[in-house]
Amino acid sequence: MKRQLNILYGCAVVAALPTVTTTANPVSAQKKDKPNIIYILADDMGRADIGCYGQEKIETPHLDALAKSGMIFTNHYCGQAVSGPSRCVLFTGLHSGHAYIRGNDEVASRGNVWSHQAMLADSTLEGQRPVPANTIMIPRMLKQAGYVTGCVGKWGLGYPGSASTPNKMGFDFFYGYNCQRQAHTYYPAFLYRNECREYLDNKIVAPGSIKLDKGANPRDEKSYAKYVQKDYSIDVMYKELLDFVKRSKDNPFLLFWTNPSPHVPLQAPERWIRHYVEKFGDEEPYLGDKGYYPCRYPRATYAAMVSHFDEQIGGLIQLLKDLDIYENTLIIFTSDNGPTYNGGSDSPFFDSARPFASEYGKGKGFLREGGIRVPMIASWPGVIKAGTSSDLLSAFWDMMPTMCDIAGVESPETDGISMLPTFLGKHRKQKKHEFLFWEFPEYGGQKAVRMGKWKALVENVRKGNRKVQLFDLETDPREQNDISAQHPDVVKKALQIFRDEHTDPEIKTFNLPVW
Repeated sequence: MKRQLNILYGCAVVAALPTVTTTANPVSAQKKDKPNIIYILADDMGRADIGCYGQEKIETPHLDALAKSGMIFTNHYCGQAVSGPSRCVLFTGLHSGHAYIRGNDEVASRGNVWSHQAMLADSTLEGQRPVPANTIMIPRMLKQAGYVTGCVGKWGLGYPGSASTPNKMGFDFFYGYNCQRQAHTYYPAFLYRNECREYLDNKIVAPGSIKLDKGANPRDEKSYAKYVQKDYSIDVMYKELLDFVKRSKDNPFLLFWTNPSPHVPLQAPERWIRHYVEKFGDEEPYLGDKGYYPCRYPRATYAAMVSHFDEQIGGLIQLLKDLDIYENTLIIFTSDNGPTYNGGSDSPFFDSARPFASEYGKGKGFLREGGIRVPMIASWPGVIKAGTSSDLLSAFWDMMPTMCDIAGVESPETDGISMLPTFLGKHRKQKKHEFLFWEFPEYGGQKAVRMGKWKALVENVRKGNRKVQLFDLETDPREQNDISAQHPDVVKKALQIFRDEHTDPEIKTFNLPVW
């Protein structure tokens, strides 16, 4: 079936990408002044899922090479413990005590929002809660500096036709999943090109509702054939990503690659799965009891997803070199939150959050270190010193001021601090956070603050708990020993930060009590 465009909400043909030229500042001069910025955001990838952070089972040679060419950050944190709100923090520069979106919100009042069949028939059921139309995001700021802006991957911050689709938030070009729930399959019925659906040659096989056929042998690979279709979204989106780079090469560009991988379901190219089956040997199949699709080789498939992503990163870097723009491109790699626990994934097997714990309650969905401390690699040839590392305390909300600083535009007021001095090796000029703060209304309700070596944490806030746990991350990185009783002064300081950094959210379901 040929791909088609479904004209929705008055979709129009998107104009060609703008060309930025002036008589006084030709493109060649502008490129020297304004580097390209590529921000690669993995989904549910633990900080130790890649070799340069200690992974021993999964092969990531291209990310490891990227790390050797640039700087590794050891104290970098995501915006939130789950996807949607983490992206809101990233794009706006406001931490979760100030951000508009603080939890995943499917706006279930719209109807049957979890049905893929219903969403296929009615696009108004897609997507997540939108942010207000006047929200200032990174792409809108960099457009002021003459950047061409693109996003390829997963959005999750506003349903189709709402006030906050990617194009309305400042991206000249978007291709991928508007809706996080649609990204629960890598063989979707459609993706979005800007504001319009583009149908793929796939049927709907709804995640979580399709089990193995009755009587099927779970050890027979043929029993899983129905979960593999024709158009693998990761590869479809990757082609669009490379095309965006090719047609934007003569102007400074900002590209967010918000890849849904390796978020479950476990679906990967066969050649990579074979590679890891040979490496790991036989294993118990996953039969779908923890959501998503059954999988014959769950560990091999997860590793395959990570290595396939790594391979594509290598291909992107090679394209930059072929186009002679690699030397003028800043590449940042990170993950939207820590490793997951469902869909057949086995984060403890890979020790995905090492040195932190990665089992349920310690990884994705929780404000433990494994849930929010993420990898960050920054490479910028000739600017960031190769083979270096930084223990700078940093977080997603630093990206707005950092990118504005690089582009030469004034950042809006945020909770972030520009990391550009660290990139430039001017560490004495780097301003530093006194603390980092999170509040999260889901998974029982949680609050956390990082202050130097200290980590204060309150869990199960919605269940009435007010006990502040305190950990010394230098001696107890796995957060096993609560020493709050020995340091009441630190607990008192954390409680004051909890009060000072909280603003009542406009969406009341996100609210957490302050005490």
